[in-house]
Amino acid sequence: MHHRNDVTRSTPLRRLIRFPLIRIVLAIVVVLSVYTLAQFILRSVSASLGIANDSPWPLFIVLLEVLGALLGYYGYVRLTEQRPVTELALPYAPRELGMGLLVGLGLFSVTIVTIALLGAYTITGTNGWRVVLPALAAAVSAGVVEEFLFRAILFRITEEVVGTWIAVAVTAVIFGILHIITPLATFVGAIAIMLEAGVLLAAAYILTRRLWLAIGIHIAWNFAQGGIFGVNVSGNEAQGLLQGQPRGPAFLSGGAFGAEASLIAVLVCLVVGVGLLVRAHQSNEIIQPFWHRQRAYTPAPTSVG
Repeated sequence: MHHRNDVTRSTPLRRLIRFPLIRIVLAIVVVLSVYTLAQFILRSVSASLGIANDSPWPLFIVLLEVLGALLGYYGYVRLTEQRPVTELALPYAPRELGMGLLVGLGLFSVTIVTIALLGAYTITGTNGWRVVLPALAAAVSAGVVEEFLFRAILFRITEEVVGTWIAVAVTAVIFGILHIITPLATFVGAIAIMLEAGVLLAAAYILTRRLWLAIGIHIAWNFAQGGIFGVNVSGNEAQGLLQGQPRGPAFLSGGAFGAEASLIAVLVCLVVGVGLLVRAHQSNEIIQPFWHRQRAYTPAPTSVG
């Protein structure tokens, strides 16, 4: 009578659910389903009430939507992986999220100022403060949901199997490829996203083993790019407090894709990303592929006689 839990855990269904690829697909489906449902309900209510996009309410609605994604992920981990959700440990959230916001804002500011000094970006005008509200809502939505999908799910589960370095490469490539589908996307822009965001955001997760730092960097980078400096965000047109215009060669300005496609952005983010990876390595946060772990833990044969 006391063996029911053990039997349940060893069923074929349980083993199937624990298979890495199934876990990735299941987690993505759960998170996107809860997020999409919350988005549909909340935006239907917003439309029926005639809420303007440049009011604070859309930002509040986005916060509720990403809360839905968070609860979906939390429920998936607790029910399927049956472990504490340490990557969302709340005591670390204020410090790491705040640090990420500062890092993301600083990185993009350094990037755009450098581009401007090279003559590849100029300010053509300003806009009223209300333009920051939809830009902030978009940055929060992308920063939270994409980090759940790419770092908490795809990277984390892939890393368990193939180790840190291969997981960084695989998820960076996928992250870049998915940015090709935006309206003004370019192949060069997708490559740049792979090298800068794919490495930097993965490194932020690896170093802390939590999502907060990566989420903060992602939100602040997107918001600074679109909401402050008026630069297109990953091929999506943006309006910010400053209205910016790229000039000169696209490899410096980023062109229509946005400053993310600039060589300057790649260099700035890669330097910081590699620095975080070095710190993670020094802190023993690098995971080896399963075949190396098996070799390391293979017991030595015992002699007879």
